[in-house]
Amino acid sequence: MATPEKVAAVKALADQFRESDAVVITEYRGLSVPQLAELRAKLRDVATYTVAKNTLTALAAKDAGIAGLEDLFVGPTAIAFVTGDPVEAAKGLKEFSKANPALVIKGGVLEGSVISADVVNKLADLESREVLLAKAANVFKASLFGAAYLFQAPLSQAVRTVDALRAKQEDAA
Repeated sequence: MATPEKVAAVKALADQFRESDAVVITEYRGLSVPQLAELRAKLRDVATYTVAKNTLTALAAKDAGIAGLEDLFVGPTAIAFVTGDPVEAAKGLKEFSKANPALVIKGGVLEGSVISADVVNKLADLESREVLLAKAANVFKASLFGAAYLFQAPLSQAVRTVDALRAKQEDAA
């Protein structure tokens, strides 16, 4: 029988699933409370790191319309509800797991699709959104410079031809 506290917890978790840009599910077995506090502080700007009961989390994911996560809710589970850049959150989790091997990334959800731990690690290897946007801007800028040069080339060639003709006429005269 469901208690009001459990119903409220499931509702709160389901709301977090719905409001998050991405979700990363981890196993935290072996991490101390200070280490978990350090991880929460590291993720503070981009994610909320929550320890929750597997049964309640599975029910919340189902209520939020996310299927396929049931296999990940085994053992001590904590969830990073990402509200910022998913790449930054994945990088933070990966860096922390390198320093603290007890943190295991199990998988997650990105744009409504279930992703594996490998995909989360690939996300962590991507450059940040700002860097990718800067690179795209540089590509567009180079294309514009190329187009400007292309339009300017016939004009400068015509000027050089006129100068050569003038010089030839002056030599002939």
